[in-house]
Amino acid sequence: MTAAQRMESQRDPKSDDRPERAAQRLGIEFRDLDLLRLALTHRSYLNELGISQIEAVRDSNERLEFLGDSVLGMITAEFLYRRFPRLPEGMLTAYRTALVRTETLARWARRFGLDELLYLGRGEMTSDGEIRDRILAGAFEAVIAAIYLDRGIRATRRFLRQLLIEDAEQIITEGQETNYKGRLQELVQEHMRVTPMYRTVAVSGPAHDRVFTVEVVVGGECLGVGTGSSKRAAQQEAAQSALARLAAEGITENHDRPL
Repeated sequence: MTAAQRMESQRDPKSDDRPERAAQRLGIEFRDLDLLRLALTHRSYLNELGISQIEAVRDSNERLEFLGDSVLGMITAEFLYRRFPRLPEGMLTAYRTALVRTETLARWARRFGLDELLYLGRGEMTSDGEIRDRILAGAFEAVIAAIYLDRGIRATRRFLRQLLIEDAEQIITEGQETNYKGRLQELVQEHMRVTPMYRTVAVSGPAHDRVFTVEVVVGGECLGVGTGSSKRAAQQEAAQSALARLAAEGITENHDRPL
């Protein structure tokens, strides 16, 4: 289904079977499908229908996203606490961050085909018709909240635990490998006793397709430059560049991390 066809099918959310299809894909038997319908409804869809801002807050998935974020964090923390009984608090926090980052949640949303079932405004699509990761991640959190409210904590734990068991090792490893900012901060603080600073030096491109250029500065010296479609992405690239430079100068990381 193209983005245009998907949007046309979204005109009347009460008349379609999208929540039923989502429940089937999730493997959850909902008592109240309206909760799942709410979890799939992005504010942009309501805005396009001319619904007021006050009603949009009530009828979009934003409040469920808020609740789902906390439920997801708690269950993930519990999973890690039991899975890694010898890890200190700092490492558990780093692992939780890797597990619940936007990219992971968006991937899980796509795994269940939620990207095909959202009620979403046209303006939130990328130029090639894809849905942004941050929207999919928010929808996944909202779905977690819907499961929690409808089926309770045990069902929510079972649903998430299966994902965590299947993906935890890979996600944690990938997260540690790609968290260049965190790695750079640890390295710089260990060897130089300072904290890296990031500054945006340029922003180019149209509003819907920005390109940010960021420098990472340590002790007044620029160690790396990065570009990206967001400040976060540009900072990660700058940090990666800085790590490569420091490695070339003989300043390397301690890779003795428990997994």
